[in-house]
Amino acid sequence: MSRRNTTLAIGQGRGRLSPCVCNTLRMVTRVVTQLYDDCLRPSGLRVTQFSILVAIARLGEASLKQMEDELAIDQTTLTRSLSLLERAGVIERAPHSDGRIKAMRLTWKGKRTLEVARPLWAQAQGKVLRELGTKAWADAQRRLTRLHHVAVEKRRRGREGRARAAEG
Repeated sequence: MSRRNTTLAIGQGRGRLSPCVCNTLRMVTRVVTQLYDDCLRPSGLRVTQFSILVAIARLGEASLKQMEDELAIDQTTLTRSLSLLERAGVIERAPHSDGRIKAMRLTWKGKRTLEVARPLWAQAQGKVLRELGTKAWADAQRRLTRLHHVAVEKRRRGREGRARAAEG
């Protein structure tokens, strides 16, 4: 790797991003996550936890599969986050007619925590949108939606191809 690419890849020289799509997205995500986490700190939540609570609140109660799909998160990461939220008393297991399905719902404490966190999240969202602009964000969101679709489709095709190769 050339010196120039090394510098870009490790993020030295503020404002310069990596030529690698994945690395650039991860770099931007880390910084934006820190901004949201800083704003949410008084609520005791991180933005990842906030997103999980919002999803559960929207669904009323949610199975692991529903949350994986809703949040585009892997099962291991989701399970770890749910365990922390359950230990904190903000979510609890909800009985499900199919005993094999693990469903979660907000507790009273979870509802209260979310009430406290929502305006803090709105503060973070407002900071980003004021700097970026709502029109620029709409454009970025459209482009990221397309990138998400392409990545999901390529990954699906790759898994199907590997499965066929293993069978044959």
